[in-house]
Amino acid sequence: MNVIGYVRVSTEDQERSGLGVEAQTAAILSECERRGWSVEVLSDLGASGKHVNPQLRRAVDLLGSGQFDGLVVSKLDRLARSVRHASAIIDDAQRQGWNLIVIDNAIDLTTAGGRAMANMFITFAEYERELISSRTKDALAARKARGLDNGRKTAIPAGLLRRIVLSRDAGASFGRIARELTTEGFLSPTGLPDWHESTIRRAYTTAKRKEQVA
Repeated sequence: MNVIGYVRVSTEDQERSGLGVEAQTAAILSECERRGWSVEVLSDLGASGKHVNPQLRRAVDLLGSGQFDGLVVSKLDRLARSVRHASAIIDDAQRQGWNLIVIDNAIDLTTAGGRAMANMFITFAEYERELISSRTKDALAARKARGLDNGRKTAIPAGLLRRIVLSRDAGASFGRIARELTTEGFLSPTGLPDWHESTIRRAYTTAKRKEQVA
């Protein structure tokens, strides 16, 4: 296979000193050599894992377009900030047909056992989403019982709304836009980490209606 190795360090000190970079790179190169894979290493230095960083975004784009067969990282926390974030990347890999290998977590979409581990992550992410949804509904019901307003406290920022409009006008589906915002860590209007296609559709429709009125 022809794969991308991805390395990330999160502080300027690590970027300057190389701490963590050499260890991650060595682990990736060793694994690829053992399996007989050719590898190109991309790295985001001094970058947090909160959003999809530039080189990770580039890697995912290359994988999605079929230019590489898989993505190899040494540790899961170098790739994703949370179980939900990891599950979104795993879902992209499975849906687009490329492999993901996380050396220290036994996630390996090239093997049956590794795929089972990946599916466990997705299951836990779905369970976490259901818990959050249930807690939110319970909290809203409690507020309503006390006669308090359940109106939304947050809204889509103007810049993010503009991005949604531009992406849709450029041909992106509502589902794709929702997945991108979820993966990049933007909070939805309800303050939750997951965006839904229906939310994007409503936001786009409302924005376009306001443009027409203006």
